[in-house]
Amino acid sequence: MIVQTEWVVIHIAAGMINAEIIRGKLESEGIPVRIEYEAAGRIYAITIDGLGEVKIKVPSEWAERAGEILLEIFDDGELPWDVK
Repeated sequence: MIVQTEWVVIHIAAGMINAEIIRGKLESEGIPVRIEYEAAGRIYAITIDGLGEVKIKVPSEWAERAGEILLEIFDDGELPWDVK
């Protein structure tokens, strides 16, 4: 039997650099991570009107732990952070 994993967005980063920092930290804690982005934002380094948005997704069973890890690391103003 194949079990489908539901991936949920836990953060929308402003640009690939922020997304890679977050992905690296989560993966170092053993949490699987996927990122999704619009190709135009990556190619042209545009970060306006949603083009530079990078969605960070984790399996639903890891979402709570991922949020806890990021809240511990990113103080107010260090990186934009909203738990989705």
